[in-house]
Order: sequence, then C-alpha cells, then structure tokens
Amino acid sequence: MKTSDFYFDLPQEQIAQDPLEDRSASRMLVLDKETGETIHTVFKRIVDYLQPGDCLVLNNTKVIPARLYGEREGTGASIEILLLKRKEHDIWETLVKPGKKAKIGTKIIFGGGLLTGEVIDIVEEGNRLIQFAYEGIFEEILDQLGQMPLPPYITHQLQDKNRYQTVYAKYEGSAAAPTAGLHFTPELLRQVREMGVNIAEVTLHVGLGTFRPVKVDNVLDHHMHSEFYQVTEEAAQIINETKAAGGKIICVGTTSCRTIESAAGADGRVRPGSGWTDIFIYPGYRFKVLDCLITNFHLPESTLLMLVSALAGREHVLAAYEEAVKAGYRFFSFGDVMLIV
Repeated sequence: MKTSDFYFDLPQEQIAQDPLEDRSASRMLVLDKETGETIHTVFKRIVDYLQPGDCLVLNNTKVIPARLYGEREGTGASIEILLLKRKEHDIWETLVKPGKKAKIGTKIIFGGGLLTGEVIDIVEEGNRLIQFAYEGIFEEILDQLGQMPLPPYITHQLQDKNRYQTVYAKYEGSAAAPTAGLHFTPELLRQVREMGVNIAEVTLHVGLGTFRPVKVDNVLDHHMHSEFYQVTEEAAQIINETKAAGGKIICVGTTSCRTIESAAGADGRVRPGSGWTDIFIYPGYRFKVLDCLITNFHLPESTLLMLVSALAGREHVLAAYEEAVKAGYRFFSFGDVMLIV
C-alpha cells in the first residue's frame, strides 16, 4: 500500500481560512460506506441521520494556546516555540524554530520575563525539552502570552480563540483541535439529546503527529506519535450498553474513533482507563466499536485520509473527495464536513 495511493488534487482556494459565523451551517457530504453513494446537505441536518438509542462519541479535549514567541537570553534573537506534550510538572516537549539556536542550556525569555524557559535536552526528531520557570499559575500565563496553534495551511489570523475550540471542550492538553466537533452548537447538541441519542465523552489530547505528513513510500513503514487518552467508566458503559442494545456508535472525529478503538478489547467492549496510544488505522483494519464517523475533509496522503479509507474504502472516499472538490466544498480544519454511514 503506497502513500501515493491516497493522493488527490485540491485547489489552494478551497482550503478554508476562516470559520463560518454559524458553526452548524457547514455543508455536509453523506457517504454510504457500502455503496459509495453520496448525498449533499448541511450539518444542522445531522439529526436526520441519528436514531434514538444511538450514541455520539465526543472528544472533550481543549486546545491550549501552545504557540509562544520569545527571545534568546543574551542575543535577543527571536525564537518560536510550540508546546507539544507536558512531560512532568514544568517540563514540556516542544518544537522550536529556529532549532539551531536552541542548544542545551539556551535560555529563552517570554513576555518580558513573565515566563522563562531553559532547553534541558534534545529528543527524537530534534524536539526540545524545555523547563519553564514563572510565578503564579502556568495556564494563566499561557493564556496571556500564548497563541492558538493553527495549522500551517491557515494563514489568516484567528479573531476569536474560542472558534478553534469545540463548544464542549473541557480538559486542556491539545496542540490541535478535534475539528469535526467544531460544527456542533449547544442548541444542536440539546436537540440530539432530546431525541434520545446517548452522548459519551472521551478525551484524547491531540498532538501534531496526527497532522505530520507521511514521508515514507510504503504506508506500513510510517510511525505514529503517541497521544494521551482517557475513557471514563461512564463513557465506556454508555458505549457498551448502546452497542448491546443494537444502537449505532457515531464518532465525532478521527480522534474519538482512535480513542475508543484503542480502549476496546478483541470482544469489541470498551474498557475504561487511560494511557498512550499510537494506533494507526489504514485500509484492512477491522473496526471493533465504531459504526459511523463524522469527519472533516483531510489532507492528501495523510494518516487521517487513510483512517477514513479504512472505514469506507479508498475508492469510495477518493471519489467522494473528487465530488466535493468539484462542488466547491471547503477543506481541512475550518472546512466542511463528511458523514460516513
């Protein structure tokens, strides 16, 4: 299976640069995974595809303003840092630009000294471990100094930080948003609950590894980065009871999908617990729990496109993507949405 098997042509102007004013007004392409048939509608009609007794699985992670701009102590040279993973207390694994100016022992000053960091180690792929020092509460300082870590294909400035958060975001820890959830509004979620659909919340803190390009020709040679996930007893019970009663499990986003597939045993039952997952789902994978998926349109040759192809078949997915391109759909994080049934 070659990486190039998952290529499609996308005009630059179809990469969404700004979120829509009404989250739920996105266009939605519904794809039948068995037949490849498609329907064009809008996301607020998602309720037409849900039944009482089904279960929506949401990822309630919250994006932290993980991009920091500082200067190197002594020289004043500009340095940009992206927080990837908290390793312990005030030590974070980070991506530093320019990396060559961040040798071990380098000290960086942010916000005129409100926050300082020291490079204490260089780990895989050149990422830096930085130990931070500050007075007060780290999260509050980060909120003051940090910027939302928008993907590199979004060049516009985000006016409202909350537009890169889902309305149900709770637990801080992600370097990127679980973007399929951006389409839900509180009103739409209330409507879903009132019609008797169960909602299970899980947590997966999204790392940038999810979006890193696949640099190998053979898909099987690609190594996924690990991400922290948590499934509560309540969430596991809701999912397992829904499945036992014949309801469908509809994951909102690839992150929710990877969480429950990581937490499930061979018998298809989801176990509560937490840990790190580097699950890589590509065609040939047999889903243990998931039935349907709500997901944005993904980058060519990405692991996310491979996951979607594992569910609906590569030919069906690429044909649907070609149809979406022709119909002028908006792509990627702030773009339109696909429902795979």
